[in-house]
Amino acid sequence: MMPAARESLLDAAYTDLARRPWAAVRMVDVAAAAGVSRQTLYNEFGSKEGLARALVRREADGYLAGVERALVSHTEVRERLTATAEWTAAAARENVLVRAMLTGCWSERLPAPTLTAVPSSSAVPAQRRADGPLPSPGDFVQIVRDRAVAVLSGPGAVRGNGELTRSCELVVRLALSCVAAPPGEGGVAELVRGALSRQPV
Repeated sequence: MMPAARESLLDAAYTDLARRPWAAVRMVDVAAAAGVSRQTLYNEFGSKEGLARALVRREADGYLAGVERALVSHTEVRERLTATAEWTAAAARENVLVRAMLTGCWSERLPAPTLTAVPSSSAVPAQRRADGPLPSPGDFVQIVRDRAVAVLSGPGAVRGNGELTRSCELVVRLALSCVAAPPGEGGVAELVRGALSRQPV
């Protein structure tokens, strides 16, 4: 199956999820909206659970790609970290699946795939990856922190920069607190800049 068709199916599932609870999303409707047969949908994802895992994996990857963009969006370290925190809050505000992944709060409307790997018999490499372990909120903290440290340290930097690691983790955790309890005026950026002004980054 072409990657474009897989994306169309995932888009259709995401659109359907915006309109109705996951329990009411039907595979036949997702296939029809994507313009493929139901058998093609089952060949690609195996089951509705497989579709859910693939959808969650795609949204996680999209969020992390946005983190990568934010980390290179400025030249100054504090502004890069501020952009990363703002992206995290915005992504969670706009995408219910990103919000659920970052907070661990899966409402009854959403699919709630197990985070551990599931046995995969799929011949589709992308589905085998989706069947692997999915990131927990704690995993996201570690992934984003480590990516920030790697980008901000630059090539050839000395490993084990404890101050930078602590600052990056602080920003990630601050961003997640803003997802759970949105800040008032000044928003995420003001909070992060205030916190970083007391950090040696």
